[in-house]
Amino acid sequence: MSIPLEPVAVPDRVRDLAGGAALVCVWHNDYGGLTFRATPDAGEPFFIKWGPLQDESNLRDEAERMRWARQWIRVPIVLEQGSDAEHEWLVTAALDGESAVAPQWETRPELAVRAVGEGLRALHDALPTEECPWEWSVATRIENAERRGIRVPDRFRDTPPIDRLVVSHADACCPNTLLDADGRWFAHVDLGLMGTADRWADLAVASMSTEWNYGPGWEDTLIEAYGLEPDRERLAYYRDLWNAT
Repeated sequence: MSIPLEPVAVPDRVRDLAGGAALVCVWHNDYGGLTFRATPDAGEPFFIKWGPLQDESNLRDEAERMRWARQWIRVPIVLEQGSDAEHEWLVTAALDGESAVAPQWETRPELAVRAVGEGLRALHDALPTEECPWEWSVATRIENAERRGIRVPDRFRDTPPIDRLVVSHADACCPNTLLDADGRWFAHVDLGLMGTADRWADLAVASMSTEWNYGPGWEDTLIEAYGLEPDRERLAYYRDLWNAT
């Protein structure tokens, strides 16, 4: 997953959804999914996510989760969601923030990493587990993986005791936190798998992603900004589970 460095062909469906707005591809992922910023001549900018249908998650579920989560946290407003036989799309209003891995924040890693950690803690503190209709538990993740034909080693069924049950982001990589102009956390995006889980499931992924985006040495900084000391056992388990599923 990364910001495209070369021009990207715009799918016909995206052009239709843009309605004549100028398009810039701002993200592409491993599944062939693309995200475009659309800027009309008049009116507010918006974003279009488009990609092939795939089994792990879908944009219909993401739209549902965003509508639920925005009762308590700042997430994009859903404008439209749909699909055809091969692809799906999601249109959302733009937020006044930038990804924590935008070029200006990549050069200021400590500021960005701390903002991501603080933002993740705010998400966990704000979203009510008792009202969340979805899970991102270990059992649910293993079931999802095996439905996609992935054989998950039996050792992952022996799970660490839950430290604190939260509504997890479920893809808490640094790019999915938006920062404001001062480098403070502002909003969250890409909530397609959101559900209840141990908070270390998110912390493992978020801290691990600091190396992908900013280089080595920032993992513990993120956890410190969240407000905890690193739990090496839980971090190792949930990172291995992420890679296995």
